[in-house]
Amino acid sequence: MVEMTDVFKAYENATKALRGISFKIEDGEFVFLVGPSGSGKTTIIKLITGEIAPTDGKIIVNGFDLTNIKYSKMPYLRRTLGVVFQDFRLIDDKTVYENVAFAMRVVGASNKDIRTRVPYVLDLVGLDSRTKRYPHELSGGEQQRVAVARALVNNPSIIIADEPTGNLDPARSLEIMMLLEKINELGTTVLVVTHEKELVERFSKRVIAIDNGRIISDGMDGYYDYETE
Repeated sequence: MVEMTDVFKAYENATKALRGISFKIEDGEFVFLVGPSGSGKTTIIKLITGEIAPTDGKIIVNGFDLTNIKYSKMPYLRRTLGVVFQDFRLIDDKTVYENVAFAMRVVGASNKDIRTRVPYVLDLVGLDSRTKRYPHELSGGEQQRVAVARALVNNPSIIIADEPTGNLDPARSLEIMMLLEKINELGTTVLVVTHEKELVERFSKRVIAIDNGRIISDGMDGYYDYETE
């Protein structure tokens, strides 16, 4: 669950990135976060992951109060989150299996758990036949599937996908969105940040639209009606 209440964020250069944002994402929801460049989308993601702190307001993520969270608690928060980036961020000299397993090793998972969980997740994302391939041997869509598997492998409560289809062609973009929808149907909350109006319109999901640091619409519209660039 993510809840923001009257959240403001101003940076040191006096830029006001957020101007009183309030919304709640319940467990199990699939939500698109949309808006033009500079609208505040990235700031919201950084606040949810604890990368930055709000200037004012209250943020609760998976039971953690980020308004006054201790630094020692931050790793526990982040274990409840899986993040997918536009640029994949895979380790070039590790195989598909090793890339996903690495995400489990850094949180101290046992070899037994890794041997069980990694094949399951790779099968879920359709890469069970690519386990020994290296990133350069994969298509862009396959690389993003590895990134999704890596985000999912530690069984997070929420998957945050930050422009996950930005480097993919339309067909591969649709595949990734359908994969995220499948993951959501299995019970994981999904928050997708995107500029791609066509993708948003294809899915009947809740859309939170922001502009100039404010929410301008929030509902099950499946589209947004302003220019994104």
